[in-house]
Amino acid sequence: MSLSAVIVDDEQLAREELAFLLKNVGDVEVVAQGKNGVEAVNLIREHNPDLVFLDVQMPGLDGFGVIKKLLDRKLPLPKIVFATAFDQYAVKAFEVNAVDYLLKPFDKKRVAQSIEKARAKTEAGGASSDKFETLVKMLEAQKPHTSKLLLKAAGRLFLVNQRDICFASIDDGIITVVSSGLNGMEGQSNCRTLEELQDSLEPSLFWRAHRSYLVNVNRIREVVPWFKSSYQLRMDDKKQTEIPVSRAQTKRLRELFHM
Repeated sequence: MSLSAVIVDDEQLAREELAFLLKNVGDVEVVAQGKNGVEAVNLIREHNPDLVFLDVQMPGLDGFGVIKKLLDRKLPLPKIVFATAFDQYAVKAFEVNAVDYLLKPFDKKRVAQSIEKARAKTEAGGASSDKFETLVKMLEAQKPHTSKLLLKAAGRLFLVNQRDICFASIDDGIITVVSSGLNGMEGQSNCRTLEELQDSLEPSLFWRAHRSYLVNVNRIREVVPWFKSSYQLRMDDKKQTEIPVSRAQTKRLRELFHM
């Protein structure tokens, strides 16, 4: 039985090594490769593969974060093989009934064993969504969100407290983060997407008001009525920047402030 596979790893050499080993295993077609968690979700949705080799440690949306996104969006879960350079995640991987767990650097024999396990589970059928949901809840309860965000400004790297962040915007693929207060500053994040940035921030604080803007709800100074029942947010940064609220998020705005 031929298996379709997707490889997701932020290291190009790791992706190439695994793809090479899979090519020699036989009856495994690598249909796509991704370099981060956001790409993983999109590729899994697009290709619906039988098997995904998923790196655990990736910037922004990590391997377990990918599973959470799939569950949140009610997408069918493929068989998962976790791949990482550190074995501290092995117990968590098997607690959710993952197909297998590979340590880097990859070993040809172990990769072949993973494929055989994937075939057996595929033939046996059945989903393990409930076990993945249990893992996600456990990780969310344990995962500490770092209180600092790294920003680049004037050739220097600054650490900014999350609660001081006013908003973030994206333009031509560049994410700009603006903080407020006495030490207000503007810098660039090394995240590739606003979704990736949002996943690294406290979910109770930050809201995607518009496809191009992520705002700290505690830093909204004023809600300004706009044209045709739309709204803008006036933030409490030095410039009192006005940010549009997309029509899709208007309902969420009313819920947030009981409008």
